[in-house]
Amino acid sequence: MDQGTGIDFGTSNSLAALHGAEGTGGGPTAAGRTAGGPTAGGPTAGGPTAGGRTRFVPLETDTPVMPTATYLDREFQVLTGQAAIDRYIDDNTGRTVELVPEVIGESSMLVGAAGANSREAPETMTQKVYGPALEDPGLPGRLFRGLKRLLGDPYTRRLMVFGQPYRLVALITPVLLRIRREIECSGTLSGPLRCGHPVRFEGRDPNRQMLALERLREACKHAGLLGSGIDFGFFPEPVAAALSWRAAAAESKGTALVFDFGGGTLDLALLRFDGNDHRILATAGIAIGGDHIDQRLFRELLFPLLGKGELWRRWGDERMIETRFPFEQYEELLLNWTVGYTLNQNRFRHPVMDCMGQPPPVGPKFRRLFDLITRNMGYQLFQEVAAAKVRLSAQESTLLDLPELDLAVPIERATFEAMISDILLRIEAVVDEILQQADLAAGQVDVVVRTGGSSLIPAVARLLERRFPGRVVDHDPFGSVADGLAIAAARGL
Repeated sequence: MDQGTGIDFGTSNSLAALHGAEGTGGGPTAAGRTAGGPTAGGPTAGGPTAGGRTRFVPLETDTPVMPTATYLDREFQVLTGQAAIDRYIDDNTGRTVELVPEVIGESSMLVGAAGANSREAPETMTQKVYGPALEDPGLPGRLFRGLKRLLGDPYTRRLMVFGQPYRLVALITPVLLRIRREIECSGTLSGPLRCGHPVRFEGRDPNRQMLALERLREACKHAGLLGSGIDFGFFPEPVAAALSWRAAAAESKGTALVFDFGGGTLDLALLRFDGNDHRILATAGIAIGGDHIDQRLFRELLFPLLGKGELWRRWGDERMIETRFPFEQYEELLLNWTVGYTLNQNRFRHPVMDCMGQPPPVGPKFRRLFDLITRNMGYQLFQEVAAAKVRLSAQESTLLDLPELDLAVPIERATFEAMISDILLRIEAVVDEILQQADLAAGQVDVVVRTGGSSLIPAVARLLERRFPGRVVDHDPFGSVADGLAIAAARGL
C-alpha cells in the first residue's frame, strides 16, 4: 500500500495526516485508538488502522492542530497559524485607530474659459473625491480567519489588502503551503493525497459547491499539492471520518450515520459498508458549528456585563441627556474578534468613557468594555468562552473567568443548553432530512458515529441517543477527518 496523505483544511483549524505501512518520520501516531470515549484535547491515539498506521503531522511546535489563519503586514510578508494570531494581537494591543476618508477618484470642473480665438487652455479645477472613512493608515497588518466560509460565494472574489486586491485563493494558499512544507519535513509528498471538503459549503448560491472546490483546487495547485507524481483528489469530510472509525472499530458490515459537528459546519453522511467497500446513501449538512455557539454564549452571557441595555447620561448644551447606550453599534465587531481592533477609535471610545463615571454597577461594565477595546482582548475572551463550553461537557457548571477584565461568570449546563435550544432543533431537522433522503427509518441505522469537537456537547449526545438508542459511539473528535482522508488516499478512494 502506498503512503496516503490527508489534509483537513478547516474553517477554524487544519490538520494533516500520513497513513501507510512505511511509518517513517516523527509526529504523533494513531496507535491505540478506540471507537469510543470522548477526548478534550487534540487528535487522539488509536489502534493500528488497516494496512498501516496513521500519524499526524506536527503543524505547530507542540500540536498537529494549526489555526487556519493568514496574516499579511504592510510589506506583504505572510505569517500563518498561531504565529499569525499572535502577531495580530501584538500589533493591535493599545493601538488607537483613526479611519480616514478613502480617495475613490477625481473630478474636474471648468472655472474659466479662454476667448473663442485664444490658444490658451481653459482653466479647470481638479478635486479628489472621497468615499466614507474606511482606510486605517496605521494598520500594521490584516488577519484573515474563516475564509473557507467564503469559498462558495461568487460575489466575494477579492479582498482589498493595503490597496491591493487579493483573490480568496491567494489568501488561503499560504496556509496550504505551510501544510505542504510540514508534511515534507515529516515524510515524503509523492503518493496519493486527499483534501477534505464539507458536504455543503456555506452560502446560498446553487453553484457554491462547484465554485468552492474550484477555488480550493487552485489554491492547492499554487501550494504545490498537485505536483508531479501526486494523485490528488477531494473527499467528503464525514465519509473520511467514517473510514477512520471503521478502521479503528474493525467493523465490516452495516449502515453507519456519521455526525461530524466541527467549528464551522455540521456534516452528515449515511454509508453502507460491506467488507472493504462502502456506498454513500445520502449526505446533508448545515452551516452551524462551534464558532456559532461560541458567539451565542458571548452574546448572551457577556454583552449585559459590557454595557448592553444601560443608559448613556451626558450633559448637552442646557440639560442632561439620557438615551439608551448604542450597544448595537459595537455588537458585530465584538463578535468577530479579527476586526475587533476597529473599536479602538475615538467615536467608539468616547461614549464608553462617558459612561465609565457612572456609579456601580453601570460604570464598571463600561470600564470593562473600555479595557476590552483598548487592549484588544477579543481573542482571549473568545478562547475562555470556548474553554468554558468544553468544561461544560464534563461538568454541570463552570466559571467563565477572565481576571484581566474582572470577569467571573458562573454558568450552568442547563442554562447553556437553553441558549442553544434552537440550534438543537435545527440539528434534529437535518437528521430527519438525511434519513428521508436515504428512505431509511432510524431503526435501520446500525451505528451513529459522533465526531468533531462540537459533538461532545452533552445535549447533542442526548439528542442522538434518543433517536438511535444504544447505537451511538464517539470517535476521535479532532483527528478523525484527517485520519480518514489519509486512509482514503492510501486506498486510492
